[in-house]
Amino acid sequence: MVSNRCKLAVKDELTKLGLHFIVVDMGEVEIMEELTHEQEKALQAGLHSSGLELMDDKKSVLIEKIKNVITEMIHHTDEVPKVNYSDFISTKLNYDYTYLSNLFSEVKGITIQQFIIVHKIERVKELLFYDELNLTEISYKLHYSSVAHLSNQFKKVTGLSPSAYKQLKDKKRIPIEEIGNGRELILSKT
Repeated sequence: MVSNRCKLAVKDELTKLGLHFIVVDMGEVEIMEELTHEQEKALQAGLHSSGLELMDDKKSVLIEKIKNVITEMIHHTDEVPKVNYSDFISTKLNYDYTYLSNLFSEVKGITIQQFIIVHKIERVKELLFYDELNLTEISYKLHYSSVAHLSNQFKKVTGLSPSAYKQLKDKKRIPIEEIGNGRELILSKT
């Protein structure tokens, strides 16, 4: 669950089932009641119809939390991290980064760093599309060491330079929800 649309879909499904939620946040829901088997099946079906998934296996939950931290960090904040991404993720999730990195690579088949790069490039595309910032401002905003670094990474991922991409009439972007198949939901009971 990585967008407001997803959050609304989850809230709607919980409300339909008469469940009271404390928190509906990026990939995580905290509810007040203990779910019955029937409620869980109904919730699963309702979420599935919205393209979401209910997760309860601990590794999948942790992977989803990693993805949500990255999505939040790149797409939903304007602050430049004061530490590197690995330290930020490790601190935010309270796990050793090596463990998180190995788990993520094992389950997703790509490294956390590769996942971050794909998200950063999609964010660059978005910022180029809206044409509010120049490339220097975009490189700073997304924590690149230089415009050249951003341009090289952009070309490696997309096959185009940022300026060539900006000139395209049909700018193809990947919705946030589809980057790394980020359509899962984590449910925790209190």
